[in-house]
Amino acid sequence: MDRIATIHIKRISMILIGMILVVSLTACGSLDGTRKVVFTTGFSDDEIFRIEDSVCSIQEIMAYLINTQNGYEGTFGREIWETQTDDGTVAQQLKESILAKVAQIKAMNLLAGEMGIVLDDNELSMAREAAATYYESLTPEEIEAMKGITQEDVFRIYSEYALADKLYDYIIRDINPEISDDEARTITVEQIFLKTYDLNASGEKVPFNDTAKNTVYLKAKSIRNQFLDGASFEELMSEYNEAEESTISFGKGEMEEAYETVAFNLGTDEVSDVVEVNDGYVIIKCVTTFNREETEYNKVRIVAERKREVFGEQYDAYVDTLTKELNEELWDSITVTGDDNVNTSSLWNVYTEYFG
Repeated sequence: MDRIATIHIKRISMILIGMILVVSLTACGSLDGTRKVVFTTGFSDDEIFRIEDSVCSIQEIMAYLINTQNGYEGTFGREIWETQTDDGTVAQQLKESILAKVAQIKAMNLLAGEMGIVLDDNELSMAREAAATYYESLTPEEIEAMKGITQEDVFRIYSEYALADKLYDYIIRDINPEISDDEARTITVEQIFLKTYDLNASGEKVPFNDTAKNTVYLKAKSIRNQFLDGASFEELMSEYNEAEESTISFGKGEMEEAYETVAFNLGTDEVSDVVEVNDGYVIIKCVTTFNREETEYNKVRIVAERKREVFGEQYDAYVDTLTKELNEELWDSITVTGDDNVNTSSLWNVYTEYFG
């Protein structure tokens, strides 16, 4: 498999993981991962699952599935769905992530009801207008592919999504979005890493014995001495570095303590002594003590993580109390297949036009 194909698989896998998020929501529970009871009887012909008295229809699932599928096919091509990953095909990952996403929205709507959070008349009106706009864009073939979806089905999707988003905003309302430069400070370094392990036939790390480890240490000292004698760090890095990356940017708490402590105390262009880390020895050169672009990105990441934690605490405790039932026969019958006559992918673009 060539390098570009490998990168595409990694990108798709990351995207599919992200699909279980609801706008800025965090997927802290799923139907499949937390269900207490699973029945395959007692469902109507179009019911995929129930959470308490909240029902998900096959029309809703197919709307999510087809729109997401077509969106990704436009970027990666239809052949992406047969790509194998560690957790099965990308098509299987897509299905499971859609199930988790819709289940979370249903559970959040139940929680919103218990907390007295509802959509106001203006929000309901926007959901109805958005539903009409999207539904009018559909062809007969697309309606059929979504199992005869109606405009009312689309309205339910939009209104439940909007209520879930409103609940999320309410739960995380007290989080301070302001993060200081110091807290989010991101630095950029270059590194020469020498490993002190081998991989066995199963791909597991096998640490070197003390003698072999000491040999690596002496080699690292020799490399640093070459630098002190005037050799270019970049040339030494190109020749000796055994890490996947030579230049990395990171913030506090993202690297192991020994590495981070040394790196954050280096000045620009300063080079460390040999540092022992978990899997080897490393020599670190500081490129910049403050990477503005990465620091700003890190601020966003820190705030998002705090939101996920606050939301997750309340959501997880609630969703664990719910009874979930999956119509496994109907669910298993759904497949990710392409159709040249079914191209709709604007379900969430329309939602964003109305709700922002």
